Amino acid sequence: MLIDQRAGLGCVGGFAATSFSNVFEPEHADHIKFSSMGAMGSLRVLARAKVLSVIPCHFGQIPFLLESGALPCDVAFVQVSPADSNGRHSFGVVNDFMQAMIARARVVIAEVNDQVPFTHCDHYLHASRIDAFIETSRPLVEVKSAAISAEETAIARVAAGYIEDGSVLQVGIGGVPDAITQLLADRRNLGVHSGMIGDGIVDLMRSGAITNAAKPFDVGVSVTGSLMGSRRLFDFANENRDIMMHASSYTHSDAVLCAIPKMITINSALEVDLTGQVNSEQTGDSYVGGTGGQIDYVRAGSRSRGGHSLIALPSTAAGGKLSRIVASLTGPVSTARSEVDVVITEYGAAELKGRSIAERAKRLVNIAHPAFRENLERNAFAFEARGY
Repeated sequence: MLIDQRAGLGCVGGFAATSFSNVFEPEHADHIKFSSMGAMGSLRVLARAKVLSVIPCHFGQIPFLLESGALPCDVAFVQVSPADSNGRHSFGVVNDFMQAMIARARVVIAEVNDQVPFTHCDHYLHASRIDAFIETSRPLVEVKSAAISAEETAIARVAAGYIEDGSVLQVGIGGVPDAITQLLADRRNLGVHSGMIGDGIVDLMRSGAITNAAKPFDVGVSVTGSLMGSRRLFDFANENRDIMMHASSYTHSDAVLCAIPKMITINSALEVDLTGQVNSEQTGDSYVGGTGGQIDYVRAGSRSRGGHSLIALPSTAAGGKLSRIVASLTGPVSTARSEVDVVITEYGAAELKGRSIAERAKRLVNIAHPAFRENLERNAFAFEARGY
């Protein structure tokens, strides 16, 4: 393995957008310089150990950073399915920026894992482009659903109220997205255009709630860049022509997204301030998130005809000791207040688009946890007094 041989390679750099395995450990930073667009999944371990360099960028920008050389790629490591009769390997569970990485790389090393599903992709990796093969048979990394909390269910109920028949969904992974998908079995002709999908999509496609029939293009097909779920999702996607794995230059394209009507995008946050600024990256000195594809999809939902962008988060953190609706952010602005549409907690929805700063502050106070509202109201009054 690369990790075992790292001392003999000198100092090398390794970029990973996300990781949900335990392959990389802080001690490996003695010869590998780790970088990422954020600290998602198991990359938080590297961030806590201060051995992860964070490159602020939107997920949809990564292909262009690779193409321009701003994000260098000398050797590309990819995991793919066994080849079909035409010598084509499927990208399996992760397509996103793989093609841009391969196009830039001097050397392509492919793990051909017979447990990787053959998913239908916009493009495939032909055997002739692979410089070295490693044949394996090992279980894929799974991102399994956790128990859904009462507050996540309450948030999901509010969010589900924005999803009508014919809506096109972008959903991530986690308790709130899982809870939302469980509430949509009675909808009809839902569609999917998302950077990633999880297990919850399986039930909605099997039940007929998701048909993608109302989309203006990619009709009948759920579009995604990666599968983040369990073996159940991987098996469902195997040879399933109702799911298409696209590159992130398509799943996150402004031109594509803005042409989709009734787009409902659902994203999370660490905190939201009283003007509507969103922090999804850092709390204090701890980097625990990332920009990801949030801004791409916030803009998409907010600008979609008949659509909405939803920022969903619990009202408190640290066991109820901290409010997530705050007077001022404790970390960076991941999404500007000018982009934000609807913010949702378990106490309701604050519709911010087209509202003044003073009105935004009032609405956000109303969805904060009651224990923190009095102090937040004082700050909201200051916005009202000066008008900004």
